Amino acid sequence: MSSNILNKPQTQVQPKIWLSSPHMGGQELDFIHQAFESNWIAPLGPNVDGFEKDICSFTNSANAAVLTSGTAAIHLALVLAGVKEGDEVLCQSFTFSASANPITYCGATPVFIDSEKKTWNICPEALEVAIKDRLRKGRKPAAVIYVHLYGMPALVDEIQTICDNYGIPLIEDAAEALGSEYKGEKCGTFGFLSALSFNGNKIITTSGGGALLGRDAGLIAKARFLATQARDQAPHYQHSHIGYNYRMSNISAGIGRGQMLVLKDRVSQRRANFERYRSFFAGYEGIQVQTEPDESFFSNRWLSCILVDPNKNHGVTREIIRLALEEKNIEARPLWKPMHMQPVFSGCAYYGSGVSEQLFEQGLCLPSGSNLEEEDFTRIFEVLKNILN
Repeated sequence: MSSNILNKPQTQVQPKIWLSSPHMGGQELDFIHQAFESNWIAPLGPNVDGFEKDICSFTNSANAAVLTSGTAAIHLALVLAGVKEGDEVLCQSFTFSASANPITYCGATPVFIDSEKKTWNICPEALEVAIKDRLRKGRKPAAVIYVHLYGMPALVDEIQTICDNYGIPLIEDAAEALGSEYKGEKCGTFGFLSALSFNGNKIITTSGGGALLGRDAGLIAKARFLATQARDQAPHYQHSHIGYNYRMSNISAGIGRGQMLVLKDRVSQRRANFERYRSFFAGYEGIQVQTEPDESFFSNRWLSCILVDPNKNHGVTREIIRLALEEKNIEARPLWKPMHMQPVFSGCAYYGSGVSEQLFEQGLCLPSGSNLEEEDFTRIFEVLKNILN
């Protein structure tokens, strides 16, 4: 082997900067150890009860059931809303597939609704157009699902008013919005039923998990029943309903209890990340950050997002920025591809004017973890300066 090859300097790969990685607070292990010491390893237990109380205390929700995922929470919400095979459910198109997939679990069909430009969430005008059109076709929607995308609260009052006027249950997907507020009220408290997520990349995590929140104690009790395989009260195993294995374990709930202790800090840290990005991009044309429309909106800034207009910045696109970051081992991600553009939902109806398509084409999520360090931002901004300058 040539000595030149042996002496050739090796390229040093810098540590990965993740889009949004888990960030432990330090007290999670205390709750996990309690579970081990008491042998509460199986599903349910003191941590499950405690985590539900912690969530209710933080959100001011009356009732909560912790589950295996936010997807499970949306599925149970649809079941409890009475959605059945052959029904139609109106759903925000600009979202992750977990908002829409549970509709199909019920044998129902999604009808997708475009976003508006203020919050990037479901457009009230398009929503009402869709409801009126479905009614003319003799198809009253069985439910509406809307999302607080990237932590930004939707136009809650307008959406709620429309659903109330037509007598349609409103299901709130607050999977990305724990800690966000609309008019001083916490997201996760606005729907007929509301879903949270504690997936590994969320603002707090239980490794994997979610919760269903609601004002009606009877509905949440029924959700717990359905989530534990709908076992009837009998000495033997008897089932009068179809159930699901959706209940969170006592171990996962212990992680959640530890995470709740640092939730306010995590919101502050992510909002501080956003302010750094806002300040940085203020000096560049063609870059728009996702801003709160007015003082009614408070975003947890789960992810800091930008829109990149190549017509205003000498041809720099979202993809040019993403690939430049990727080359330096920095994760960034395009905004969600709208559901009505997904192959699996290609045959579904869609109402809108193309706002979500434009957001997808120009949008980018930047590293937003609450555990980002100064040196991480130095690396991120160095790449962005090289591209944008």
